[in-house]
Amino acid sequence: MSYALSTTVNQPFAPTLEATRSALADQGFGVLTEIDLAATLKAKLDADIPAQVILGACRPPLAYAAVQAEPSIGLLLPCNVVVRAVDDTTTLVEAMDPKVMVTMTRNENLTDVAADARERLTAALAALTA
Repeated sequence: MSYALSTTVNQPFAPTLEATRSALADQGFGVLTEIDLAATLKAKLDADIPAQVILGACRPPLAYAAVQAEPSIGLLLPCNVVVRAVDDTTTLVEAMDPKVMVTMTRNENLTDVAADARERLTAALAALTA
């Protein structure tokens, strides 16, 4: 089973990052955390990688339903969405497939939550190439 939903966007990194934030918001997700992985690795290790930001996206009704079904699900929240430069004109956007929550926990009570989250994340990714 693949653990990622992804799309390739024929746009540079910066506008794709902004478009990703907007597409997530359109699907009811807020961004709780933002980690600039490239800047962090440069600062801590003096390592250079292409631009890459991890967005911690959360839709509170889904998070609440997930916690009700599986109290330890916070270990898998928020939904991580990675925006990564491939080259100067191409950006990859990936999200962890929420079905992983069901697979990892073996808790079928998460099925509806995961399906809703997956549908919304898929729509957000699709909006980036529409």
